[in-house]
Amino acid sequence: MSLKRSAVNVLVWLAALTAGLAFVVLAQSNAKKILLACLILIALAVIVVLRKYLSSEQLLMPVLYLLIAATFANNAFFTIKLGFFSLFPYRILLILAGFLFIAEMLKGSQYLEKWKQVHVKGILMFFAFWFCYGMISLLWVKSATDGIKYLFLLAMGMFFVFLVVMFFQKMDRILAFYYIWLVMTVFLMVIGFYNHFTLNHLQSSTLYNGPHYKQHYPTSVFFNQNDFATFLSISFFFYLSFFKNIKNSYLKIAGLILAFCSAYLIFLTGSRASILGVIAGLAVYAFILLPKMLKKWALIAAAAGCIAFVTLFAGKITGAFYTYFLAPQTAHDFSEPLPSNVARANLLKNAGHYVLDTYGFGVGAGNVPYYLEHHALFDTDQVVEVHNWLVEIMTNFGVVMMLGYLTMYIYLITVLYRYYKRSLGRRPKLLIEGLTAALVAFLVSSISPSSVSNLYFHWVFLALVIATVNTFRISGTDETEQYR
Repeated sequence: MSLKRSAVNVLVWLAALTAGLAFVVLAQSNAKKILLACLILIALAVIVVLRKYLSSEQLLMPVLYLLIAATFANNAFFTIKLGFFSLFPYRILLILAGFLFIAEMLKGSQYLEKWKQVHVKGILMFFAFWFCYGMISLLWVKSATDGIKYLFLLAMGMFFVFLVVMFFQKMDRILAFYYIWLVMTVFLMVIGFYNHFTLNHLQSSTLYNGPHYKQHYPTSVFFNQNDFATFLSISFFFYLSFFKNIKNSYLKIAGLILAFCSAYLIFLTGSRASILGVIAGLAVYAFILLPKMLKKWALIAAAAGCIAFVTLFAGKITGAFYTYFLAPQTAHDFSEPLPSNVARANLLKNAGHYVLDTYGFGVGAGNVPYYLEHHALFDTDQVVEVHNWLVEIMTNFGVVMMLGYLTMYIYLITVLYRYYKRSLGRRPKLLIEGLTAALVAFLVSSISPSSVSNLYFHWVFLALVIATVNTFRISGTDETEQYR
């Protein structure tokens, strides 16, 4: 054991020295790099000192909480370009967390016990298979560079999910995660209102120094208003569930106000998909809250309404489908932008062609933009992202992987709803109601962003959902009663 401990000590010191030397070299030309080098050296020095007095878990948990909080800052405030790779707080902390996890894992078998407490191994195995398939797909990609970049983002997201599932196996930690999301969203919404009222944006926004007529759209720390709206479609239900399930009157009022603010900001972004996502989430939320005897009639009424709608508007529906997907493509005046609906339909038609052309295996990790730029059959007005998360997965990785993701997604919704039907306390219900409605809202609103692969909050959200399901399975219904 002492030999292992000595080896780990040497590993830590060598890593600190290597990191220090590397960043000192990089720091010669940029003040940010100098600051980053100093911060990393200080962090490593603190870890080396504290690891003698704290357990590995006590050392790692603060880093994970900081990591969760850092994801909400995105790359808006601190970014360092290192060639094709960028460093910002989220990535730095994720690398640090990974380093701590690996270093401590070499010391003993305590993590084997944590792995035994993981009851969502099938989902983690799916992620591993997804990544391995992506690696194999590099054999047939047109752009290996784009593929490697995409897989790097995928690996970071999946590793984040793995860390959260491994270390957030108690209800208190899951609730702390949830509350971090609530608090950090407040800061993001403040920035969003600042964007709207002052017509100023952060440098990370595509509207920074952009056209004046678009300056009123709030973007907060995100690339554009659609990304922000998709994030808010999740946060809206977190606040709504918080309002419903918290007893404290002041906190209830705060939750209601913040839910209203998030909904209003979604309206200001003009994201139709996110508005539809909120409507879909509200429908599911209302269904969850209905008494058991009314749920059957609600489903019957919803089915009858859908049939009536399709019957009444069958002509318009088939006409629109023919116009956008079946009618011959007509040329447009390139001095004017292509209508949004036509461009999105053409993106889907191109994606469908690529999937069929690759026999359902996909064009390979991260290569959809390359194909849309160089091999587009239908005019997309130079847009090179597919603007649909499920279609993005399918076009990059094939039909099987998309169906696997969708199956996992539906499974998570189903399991959460099954737990809700049990006699749980207020705080477990807070989690289940918020997460279930948010899952539905995100699935609809995810057709709004150009790409979801680079939206870190997607993986943070999935990690919270999966870890919550795992925690319920560990604790069982009886134990969650204490969280009333």
